Order: sequence, then C-alpha cells, then structure tokens
Amino acid sequence: MMKIYESVEHALSCVESGQTIMVGGFGLVGGPLTLIDALVELDVNNLTIISNNLGEKGKGLGKLLEQKKVKKAIGSYFTGNRDVGEAFQRGEIEIDLLPQGTLAESIRAGGAGIGGYYTKTSVGTDLARGKETKIIDGEKYVFEKALKADVAIIRAYKADTLGNLVYYKTARNFNPLMATAAKTVIVEVDEVVEAGELKSDEIITPHLFIDRIIVAKKILTREGVIEHG
Repeated sequence: MMKIYESVEHALSCVESGQTIMVGGFGLVGGPLTLIDALVELDVNNLTIISNNLGEKGKGLGKLLEQKKVKKAIGSYFTGNRDVGEAFQRGEIEIDLLPQGTLAESIRAGGAGIGGYYTKTSVGTDLARGKETKIIDGEKYVFEKALKADVAIIRAYKADTLGNLVYYKTARNFNPLMATAAKTVIVEVDEVVEAGELKSDEIITPHLFIDRIIVAKKILTREGVIEHG
C-alpha cells in the first residue's frame, strides 16, 4: 500500500472530533509544523492533545487552543504559552501535567503494550494527588498509566518509500516513541528516498509503525520557520 500522500489534507482525513492526538516536537524543534497547520484548519473539536507543550501564543498548537478545539492537554511544559493557563483558569480546558521523563515513559509504555508502571517521580507532590501509590522495597512509588492515541503526527528527517524513518539529531525527541503508541501514524519529512537507500543501522523507526507520509512544506532553520518546497 502506498504511504506517500501528496495532499496534507488527505493525509489528515482520519482525524475526527473527540480523538486523542499525539503531536511530536520539543517546542518547534522536531515539530510536524506542516501537519500542525493543517490540523488547525480541520473542522474538528473536543480533542485531547498529548504533546510536550501547546505551542506558543498564536503559533502551532496555540492556534488550535485559540479555536477552542482542545478539550484536554497532556504534557509537561505549558508555561511557554500563557493562553494555556488562562484557558485552564476559565475552565475551558483540562490539563494533565506530567514530569517530562514521565511523559516520555508513559508514551513508551503505551507503545510497548504495558498498561502502566510505578515511578518515584512526583511522590509527595501535587502531581501525585489522586493517583495510586505502592510501597516497593520500603520506598513509595506512584502509578502512572500508559499513554496511547488514535492518531500521532510526527516529524522525521527522511523516509524511504516503505516508511522507514531517520531523524536529525535532537529533533528526534518524542517522535519515535509516539510512532509506536498510536493507531494511525502520520509523518512529515524533508525528503523521501527509494527503499534501500537508507542504511539499516541508521533507521530509528521501522516502516511497520508508519501509515502515511507527507513532504514538509515548512521547516525550522536558524532564521526561523520558512516555507519549503
């Protein structure tokens, strides 16, 4: 089955209201900027977004928040966008705040078929309030559920026509984990090459995890976000 999509809108045709969407990236780095902009234009609402943050004011996922399409956000760094806190104070959005390592491990657990796990992170803090705890070897641990999604939109450096992915340095961040934890995985890349052109030992995400591929129309450079292609 061909995984390469010419139309971003067609690639996102599986997104529906009420779904849980994972979005890769750490700030703008490693973020699927083309897919995020197209997601903003979709006629969907009541979304649960699992991402490190919700963009910036009026940028990226921040636009989705402005449109009141986000019902709940699960992530670790929301203070970069003041709109998130203000929407929370008004009761317009739910927030599940997780330490960054816990966020990553919960996504990894979801992709590995693990229902949840115990961690010492957040013990004795407000982040552990209402969560199950357990004493293991004399120490207290907090139970964290795994995270899974209906759709993941992620960013990679290159893909081959089968859907194998390589990433650019730290732009890898949450993307490979999210590729394992969603029912449908959509990736945007700088370049698509023929099968066999990627070295097997540089492939991070195997093609079996990837459903749809588009070529990025926006890329992040030292000068900022620019149109591409």
